[in-house]
Amino acid sequence: MTGLIAAVTSAADKRVALRASLASESITRLPGAINPLTAKLVQEIGFEGVYISGGAFSAALGLPDIGLTTLTEVASHSAQIACCTDLPVLVDADTGFGEPMSAARTVTTLEDAGVAGLHLEDQVNPKRCGHLDGKAIVPTDEMVRRVRAAVSARRDPNFVICARTDAAGIDGIEAAIERAKAYADAGADLIFTEALHTRTDFEKFRGAVDIPLLANMTEFGKSALIPAQALESIGYNAVIYPVTTLRLAMGAIERGLRVIHEEGTQETLVNEMQTRSRLYELLEYERYNEFDSGVFNFTLSRSQ
Repeated sequence: MTGLIAAVTSAADKRVALRASLASESITRLPGAINPLTAKLVQEIGFEGVYISGGAFSAALGLPDIGLTTLTEVASHSAQIACCTDLPVLVDADTGFGEPMSAARTVTTLEDAGVAGLHLEDQVNPKRCGHLDGKAIVPTDEMVRRVRAAVSARRDPNFVICARTDAAGIDGIEAAIERAKAYADAGADLIFTEALHTRTDFEKFRGAVDIPLLANMTEFGKSALIPAQALESIGYNAVIYPVTTLRLAMGAIERGLRVIHEEGTQETLVNEMQTRSRLYELLEYERYNEFDSGVFNFTLSRSQ
């Protein structure tokens, strides 16, 4: 039964793995997973971790990324994904779903969900997508209280607390650097600066902040799409691709639905689909069948 239904690796070991990966010389790549099946594929292909995007999750619910999802919804979704992968999972926890005490509760709830870490941001609650204009951020000392509350609430010291700042697009890179330093002093393990524009911006940030850094390589946003190898050479420790899998899936779904609507059949699309055998391979149907056969191998006598 090992590895079926749930991952083999414990939540504690996944957190150790994330810490080690962030401390290594290689960049930690975390594609966004829109569901547990995607997370299984991320692991099979060979990435170092899985990311859960708040924007992708809210979009999957048919909602914009403006802080409408709840801690309960995010924790449940995260637990389903973390359960099925041996990779560490990093979760977008928005602003912590409220005041500093809410950020503390968010940490304990997501620890219980089995994820390896989360990031909190310094936007005003409710937040909005980091690549939209018109964002507002809280004063530095208020975000410092969020970070401190989160750090004080964690029970597993290996649980990663990442602090995200949206200050670069509002007050400039220098202001974002000063905030990042304050958040690091408050106990953040990892810094995520949203919506930097160019490689030069990423290099400037790396040169000024001396704790691990995370880069966001999201499509159609304000940041240039810098390859992971280049980010690694700059000195970044982690990179997320938050909405990529959702965009790939929804693009294919929309094209397919239009073909069916116009042609009345999906026959011309079949070669573009994941085959039944490939799906069964990813789901490990054969191993489930072997397990079933091993457990339910008894017979009842007629007298019973």
